[in-house]
Amino acid sequence: MMRAAVIGAGSMGRHHARLLADMDGVELIALADIDPQRRAAVAKRTGARPYESYAAMFETEKIDVVSVALPTSLHHAAVVCAFEHGVHVLVEKPIAATVEDAVDLIRRREQVGLTLAVGHVERHNPAVTELMRRVREGELGRLFQAHSRRMSPFPAYVHDVGVALDLATHEIDILRTLAGTPLLRVFAESCQNVHTSHEDSLFGTLRFQDGLVASLHVNWVTPCKTRECRIIGERGMAVIDYLTQDLLFYENSNAPSRWDTMALFKGVEEGNVVKLRVQKVEPLRAELADFIRAARTATPPLVTGTDGLFAVAIAQILLESARTRQAVDVKDEVMRRNWPEVLLTGNK
Repeated sequence: MMRAAVIGAGSMGRHHARLLADMDGVELIALADIDPQRRAAVAKRTGARPYESYAAMFETEKIDVVSVALPTSLHHAAVVCAFEHGVHVLVEKPIAATVEDAVDLIRRREQVGLTLAVGHVERHNPAVTELMRRVREGELGRLFQAHSRRMSPFPAYVHDVGVALDLATHEIDILRTLAGTPLLRVFAESCQNVHTSHEDSLFGTLRFQDGLVASLHVNWVTPCKTRECRIIGERGMAVIDYLTQDLLFYENSNAPSRWDTMALFKGVEEGNVVKLRVQKVEPLRAELADFIRAARTATPPLVTGTDGLFAVAIAQILLESARTRQAVDVKDEVMRRNWPEVLLTGNK
């Protein structure tokens, strides 16, 4: 039995608590939140003992695993405290507010030998899992373009970061995993329309070493929620709707066994449209199950601290491009900021 706790009982933390309390082989024993009404409400629903301070919770309770679902600016301190008490950690994305804090958490994890999983929940979306499998097996052939859109109304509870860290990191992680090769350069434009201190809209272009070019459109100014990614390859186009967990494949009926000179003269021709069967699950439940598995078996989680580091670094490079209004060479920026050279690698 794994003894679990949750830090943060807000919009995400209450779902972490709900699922951990319902999970076989896990006992949710405690939760911490500074808001007395929030912690009391979640404690009543789950049976967990409520604490105002997570430090006091760690001192009082014997905890094996903890979910950290705090505002981004508070992630680093909470994860450090958990590691100091010998507790495995799942931290909501982004892993931290800065590359430097993310690097520090990865270093500390290596020193203590505990699990550090990052809550990029879309990696546990079954439609994404199925797409990743098909891309790895070459069903789309060579990848040409990707178009990611993640838009929604303004979330009044997010004050400490803008859309680059809060929304774009989801798509950055998916695109980097799909590409599998190093990111070469980015260009971005951002806008601040309704947020008082950060950008609430961002348009970005990412160029990967294998030739994949991805566009990224995220905002908090759209009255309806959209979560979609289109991947175009030599054999056709895959379309994911993250919300419905639907995965469609639009076939290029002219696609040969390999992309050769003659095929270029033929061009692209519309073929069959197939809705691929996906076994739908709640992604957060799958994420938590993967975290518990990793902690139990001392094996890596699906989304590691290094994956979280990449997402934060690329988001910050996109913001630098928007600030300077220039394309940014990733290698130059990593070297200029003295960031870890692992950021210059791919994700094969």
